Amino acid sequence: MLPELFHLHGFFLPTYGFLVALAFLVALSVTVKLARRSELDSEAVLNLGIYCALAGMAGAKLLMLLLDIPYYLQNPGQLFSFATLQAGGIFYGGLIAALVTAVLYMRRKRLPPLATADAFAPGLALGHAIGRLGCFSAGCCWGVETHLPWAVTFSNPRANELVGVPLEVPLHPTQLYEAGAEAVIFGILLWRFRGPHRPGAIIGLYLLLYSAVRFAVEFIRAHDGPNPFGGPLTSSQWIALGLMLLVAIVWRRSRQPAAEPRPVRLSQR
Repeated sequence: MLPELFHLHGFFLPTYGFLVALAFLVALSVTVKLARRSELDSEAVLNLGIYCALAGMAGAKLLMLLLDIPYYLQNPGQLFSFATLQAGGIFYGGLIAALVTAVLYMRRKRLPPLATADAFAPGLALGHAIGRLGCFSAGCCWGVETHLPWAVTFSNPRANELVGVPLEVPLHPTQLYEAGAEAVIFGILLWRFRGPHRPGAIIGLYLLLYSAVRFAVEFIRAHDGPNPFGGPLTSSQWIALGLMLLVAIVWRRSRQPAAEPRPVRLSQR
């Protein structure tokens, strides 16, 4: 739609990059405010957000490269091309890398893991919603062809050049589907956060809701490579199922009453 905000003497500002930067700032602002509400160390949470963002960008890009290894082996010159560098990568790769970084940093700073993760969850949803608007502007992460009334048609040759989106073809606006869903998830998480909740409930709810959304959207999202295991599900859908299962197991265990201590019998002599 609008891959470049402006172009001046060979330099251009990509809309995607601008919106991703905006998403990060908005998400971090929300997170710091919620951290203060939870009486957490706001400075440590701020630093954690920055480290997670850097790890997330690297992880998203790394997973994208790993899943497209056959393509890059056949086209090694594309590994450091502008299109590859500009591509946002795969969200789940960024999420996993950010979670690993968060665990290590929270242990070092002795931040309560679940309460800290809860403070991050609403901002993460809102930031992701803004980031998906960047995807829509750039043309990446497009959907399959459709002739529904709300189908979108990309016509900017620059978008095709940068991300490969097909032009003059009506497509599912999967980017907007996710952006809208994430905005709704943000509202739900913020509402739950302001009420009484167990530590870990907010981040668990986010992982559950987003995984369900991503699982559904993947059915109408365009994919270049084959699905793993030769089945109908994509890599992102398998990851989504794994996350949903993990959250369900953790929630079930957290709701089980603690076992009563067994009485200690003193031996008689």
